[in-house]
Amino acid sequence: MADLQAELTRTVRGEVGFDVTSRALTTMDASNYRRVPLGVVAPRDADDVAATLAACRAHGVPVVARGGGTSIAGQATGTGVVLDFTRHMNGLVSLDPAARTAVVQPGLVLDRLQQAAAPHGLRFGPDPSTHSRCTLGGMIGNNSCGSHSVAWGTTADNVSELSVLTARGDALRLGRDWTGAPSGLRPLVEGELARLRTGFPDLPRRISGYALDALLPEKGADVARSFCGSEGTLGILTEAVVRLVEAPRARALAVLAYADESAAAQAAAGLLVHGPLTVEGMAADLVRSTADLPRGGAWLFVETGGDTAAEAHARAGAIVRAADVVDSLVVTDPAVQRALWRIREDASGTATRMPDGSEAWPGWEDCAVPPAQLGTYLRDFRGLLGTYGLRGTPYGHFGDGCIHVRIDFDLLTEPGIGRFRRFSEDLADLVVAHGGSLSGEHGDGQARAELLPKMYGDEMVTLFERAKEVWDPDDLLNPGMLVRPAPLDTNLRFAVLPREPVDVAFGYPSDGGDFAAAVRRCVGVAKCRTAEVSGASVMCPSFRATGDEAHSTRGRARLLHEMLAGELVTDGWQSTEVRDALDLCLSCKGCRTDCPVGVDMATYKAEFLHHHYGGRRRPASHYTMGWLPRWLRLVARTRTAWLVNSLASVGPLAALAKRLGGIAGEREIPRVAGVPFTRAWRREVRAESRRNTHDGVEYVETPARGHVHLWPDTFTEHLSPSVGHAAVRVLEAAGLGVLPVLPVMAGKPVCCGLTYVSTGQLNRAREVMRRTLDGMGVLVAAEGAPPVVVLEPSCAAALRTDLPELLPDDPRAARLAASVLTLAEALERLAPDWTPPRVDRPAVGQTHCHQHAALGDTADRRLRAAAGITGELSGGCCGLAGNFGFEKGHYEVSATCAEEQLLPSVREAPQNAVVLADGFSCRTQLEQLAGVRGRHLAEVLAEALEADGK
Repeated sequence: MADLQAELTRTVRGEVGFDVTSRALTTMDASNYRRVPLGVVAPRDADDVAATLAACRAHGVPVVARGGGTSIAGQATGTGVVLDFTRHMNGLVSLDPAARTAVVQPGLVLDRLQQAAAPHGLRFGPDPSTHSRCTLGGMIGNNSCGSHSVAWGTTADNVSELSVLTARGDALRLGRDWTGAPSGLRPLVEGELARLRTGFPDLPRRISGYALDALLPEKGADVARSFCGSEGTLGILTEAVVRLVEAPRARALAVLAYADESAAAQAAAGLLVHGPLTVEGMAADLVRSTADLPRGGAWLFVETGGDTAAEAHARAGAIVRAADVVDSLVVTDPAVQRALWRIREDASGTATRMPDGSEAWPGWEDCAVPPAQLGTYLRDFRGLLGTYGLRGTPYGHFGDGCIHVRIDFDLLTEPGIGRFRRFSEDLADLVVAHGGSLSGEHGDGQARAELLPKMYGDEMVTLFERAKEVWDPDDLLNPGMLVRPAPLDTNLRFAVLPREPVDVAFGYPSDGGDFAAAVRRCVGVAKCRTAEVSGASVMCPSFRATGDEAHSTRGRARLLHEMLAGELVTDGWQSTEVRDALDLCLSCKGCRTDCPVGVDMATYKAEFLHHHYGGRRRPASHYTMGWLPRWLRLVARTRTAWLVNSLASVGPLAALAKRLGGIAGEREIPRVAGVPFTRAWRREVRAESRRNTHDGVEYVETPARGHVHLWPDTFTEHLSPSVGHAAVRVLEAAGLGVLPVLPVMAGKPVCCGLTYVSTGQLNRAREVMRRTLDGMGVLVAAEGAPPVVVLEPSCAAALRTDLPELLPDDPRAARLAASVLTLAEALERLAPDWTPPRVDRPAVGQTHCHQHAALGDTADRRLRAAAGITGELSGGCCGLAGNFGFEKGHYEVSATCAEEQLLPSVREAPQNAVVLADGFSCRTQLEQLAGVRGRHLAEVLAEALEADGK
């Protein structure tokens, strides 16, 4: 391995990584399989690819081409050298609108091609649900399809020419009429014409095996088309000429509801005569919420196009009238269409959890049958699941007869793996009996290649092997895939994980308390690898800032998986590789909501830091910012805020303090409030009490709508007391009595523990949380106690999520978590008939990432609308993220995250726009990077109340 690494380092201009992190990141794709590579090469051009092939050929080391790593059958994993095309060979070389073609490199993400083609009214037809991160090279390797294949076919239908390097270094330009065919391929095909004309089922989604029938003379002897779907086993793609199609100017989406899955499946084929763009299907057991869908037990998503919205709507309406449906919905608004499509696109992730939370896995992800057979096939498929005591949630491309499904296989025990094999063999027989293909989209890989003789027979499979020998006589390229495959029940990625639960601090209630099960949540669909944030989503800001897989949610999960496996990462919780990958995790919690399978990397990071630094000296920032509530309470108790602020304003002293405290030198130290919020508030309350006292009698006005407790979060209490005062003004205007939760209750300091959690000081966090519960006493012991309003979103999220997960056996923790409300939630729930003051201004800013992930912002949206605050807040993360952006070494990434959405939205805002930022971090980032004062929604409403004289 050392010799190979040295040769590659000498001959390749791109990065060569034989380190633990590079290898760990590529042990898995989105399948059930795992292989540990020797190293990873990120080639800069075709010459680098050729040099890599030459070195590996000389050392007898296999080569695996990898794009986005979202393959579901294991074909993007290998034991040799992995070629990562996403880092450099990811460009759009050219686009010719007149010819409707584009020249692309293999690492180009599909969405980037679509964005470039869109201004010309063009698009690439195939569009898998992973379109925001899958690459053109991977699509060609798997012959990917997507939801629009009923209109525009598979990737092979949209490829014109391919530039390929063979394992022996020959540069070929593949096309029609035998163009670019390697020596020996034509004689092989011409000697087997009869077999090739009769041995392939006639299916729109026949992806399994090699497409040797594309080499028939009546099909134009298309070598490029035949290469598609070969899963990197024949040659390495370096460039492709792809065809583009005209995109409809307008689209409509008809959502057709049926009583059940079988009814939807039977109806799908009959809709094809109307020329739809999509006919996608899914049942209710896959959908988290059916609130936005028409009533029914299963749905078809049928998209139509037209030159105008009216024309597209009319076509959708015609399909609705022709369909025998329970209910229907036709949507032309693009935003609403996108929201509906997200339900379908997230299915590859949501399907990995059954309704009861148990795990489900790929393996039979995309079998395809003739569309007219789909209803019958699905009934038989459900019957076979029942025979084996298995469960699955089918969905997918009903119009093409292609079904995706994740099944709750037990892949952790020998009996479970044996059942997995027997089921796979019987299902292969069932698919073939219905005239189908074992793969209808994602390729065979290791998952299905072993069973190809059932579909094609031994003689055809032997022909596939002979074709492989023509292209790759040394079996250098992705061995074990498609031909001479590894058994489908070997190399399972779960086999290396510990069988006993790992001792951890968090409760992991959704994973049975098992940290390994939590890490297994990441199945590799890689939604975290999207280059651009969409809508209000957050995940994954660090990946978008760096473009490095190690800084994606998936990359970190892979490293944690390898840490638990102990084969590559051998030092467990002490691993520096895992620590370094987690270092740039902002703990934004975005993945908790945006990841289709609910990976919660913020929690995993806190867990890791807890173990990594257990009994060891921590970074200085953990003692300064991690203990921030303690230091600020000390400042308040000694009434020395003036001194702290004065010292922080002296440049040399501030620089020294930042250096000693592990704080980024580029940051300014925030000013501490001279008078903490609750101290000032209590003064005001006492003064008001005196004003309400006459002749020694105190008159106390009973609030019209009951009381709420106001939480004294560290940031409102010590750094932004104006937010607290504004919230009291708004809550009282709504007829609510506000009762303070004091910073010290019954002699116990009150704190949510956020800063201790984010720095992984979990033992201390639990101590702080227990003291808080003790101090609050009756507030968390009594049923029906007034709710607790928390103004800082990150503190509210900590109370709702971290508190019960760190103290799962303390019923008080669950009660306090359930009582937590945001300001908007409190107003909506307790004062539903209150009319907020009119602001009547547009707003810009950003929804706090913790609010997005753990709290939700539906109530805030409604409150803003009622107050006449217009406009949408941006997604993403501000980049400061509590202690993250203040820590030494994080400034550049922090600023990059802010520049993604937040700062541009503020710069481009109308002059009269209000800048909303409910989080102290967001307001600080705005002030320090843009010189803009962001305001909490409470402050905006309080100002409007004053203007109204209320």
